[in-house]
Amino acid sequence: MKKNVLITGAAKGLGAAVALAFASKGYNIILNYLNSKNKAIELRKKIIKLYNVRVLLIKADISSEKDVDNIVKVIKKEFNSLDILINNAVYENNKEYLDLTKNDFMKSLEVNVFGTFLITTKVSSVMKKNGVVLNISSLDTKNTYNKYEIDYVASKAGVNSLTKTLSLAIPNLKHITILLPWIDTESVKQMNQEFLKNELKRNKQKNLLNKEKVADKIWEIVNDDIKSGTILEMDDNYEYR
Repeated sequence: MKKNVLITGAAKGLGAAVALAFASKGYNIILNYLNSKNKAIELRKKIIKLYNVRVLLIKADISSEKDVDNIVKVIKKEFNSLDILINNAVYENNKEYLDLTKNDFMKSLEVNVFGTFLITTKVSSVMKKNGVVLNISSLDTKNTYNKYEIDYVASKAGVNSLTKTLSLAIPNLKHITILLPWIDTESVKQMNQEFLKNELKRNKQKNLLNKEKVADKIWEIVNDDIKSGTILEMDDNYEYR
């Protein structure tokens, strides 16, 4: 019987690469998206054509209780249960700290921290015992010291903390977070190139990581013998520890 994986923010970027990686291993895919409907539809067609697995599209804002309740309802109806949750959806605005408003900051916390909490706790009701929740976080939570991304980094640090606390609160599931370096996603490539160059240098990162290779490693992490509550770090050689 095929396993089922829910990936949030999966229409493009790393989320789409993760969906393809899991589909290649025979998983049924539940693609969550919010705004990128056309990309989600195209990704669904591609996965079905390549791998002949079931692919379900669900439009949802992970910070909306109503939307997340609907995700759970659809999973129960279509798949009965869930094996893996990949918390990949993210909000970031890339403003300098002096330009951040309260609404900007709170939006990052609402989506990245509360959204992760909400979907993990709600979806846990349909997850199989010993299912895996993998949270995507950032190495910036350890070593970022710049005037950008203050709200993003604070929210991702919150996700790291959630991994520890939810591993105790929901002990029948394995909770892991992976701190990632800079990856070759569309949004990263569109950033200010001078800023990105400096970030790579500061991170001692030679190049942007390939999102497909990162996605393969995420599949490996999910299937690795890792203790619940672990915060992993990935280096620019795609090794995690």
